Amino acid sequence: MKKPLIAGIILFLAVSFSLTAAPANPRLKLATTTSTENSGLLKFLLPAFEAETGYKVDVISVGTGAGLELGKKGDVDAVLVHARTEEDKFVAEGSGVNRKDVMHNDFVFLGPAKDPAGVKKTKTAAEALAAIAKTGSSFVSRGDNSGTHIKEKELWALAGIKPQGKWYKEAGQGMGAVITMTNDMQGYTLTDRGTYIAMKKKVDLVVVSEGDTLLFNAYGIIAVNPDKYSHLNYEGAMALVNWIVSPEGQKMIAYYKVNGEQLFFPDALE
Repeated sequence: MKKPLIAGIILFLAVSFSLTAAPANPRLKLATTTSTENSGLLKFLLPAFEAETGYKVDVISVGTGAGLELGKKGDVDAVLVHARTEEDKFVAEGSGVNRKDVMHNDFVFLGPAKDPAGVKKTKTAAEALAAIAKTGSSFVSRGDNSGTHIKEKELWALAGIKPQGKWYKEAGQGMGAVITMTNDMQGYTLTDRGTYIAMKKKVDLVVVSEGDTLLFNAYGIIAVNPDKYSHLNYEGAMALVNWIVSPEGQKMIAYYKVNGEQLFFPDALE
């Protein structure tokens, strides 16, 4: 989307908001995955939400596991994450309410163009990891209990492999940092496609494995339960939840592209 058009939309929303009452508590804390931050998606979406509603969103960009922990402690008002099993646990134990599907893309394996492990010859995600382990090729893991790390661990278990040794490195970093590290090492890693697209021109890595149905990557947004913490901005959280799954929010997600490529696909757009 061209910058003048974006500015025009935000200006229109700002004028519309000026005609309505400002929220009683305009500050809103959102814990979200590093992929939504590193990809540039939130910088595209949130100005429109803020202009329309009067809320100001303070973004805390961490892995999904850390984001859910912030929610459990009542340190944020909402979470935008991508690990459905963990999200369901978060809601079931009473930490979150009103979970909504937001969008999806997929995970892909990145590696050097020369592909020394022969990953391009494999047909499944488990086979890709087996090829990397068999050749002892460098693999950089998020190592941070993020949604990507949770998926990676599921795939290692499916492959029947416990990764260990000098070739396997746990970074404990966000997705952007891990892609950079992997590029420097000319190794392999698992990433969400959106972050890779956003960084593609900055690295030499290429997609070496994709398409396995197990690599589906869905994102959900959840308001933190106000019954557990009275200080939460529940009204603000629900304003964000409802906006991001509204036709307007969903269309903006679909419209967001980097270098002509769509990064995320809306899941609440009818």
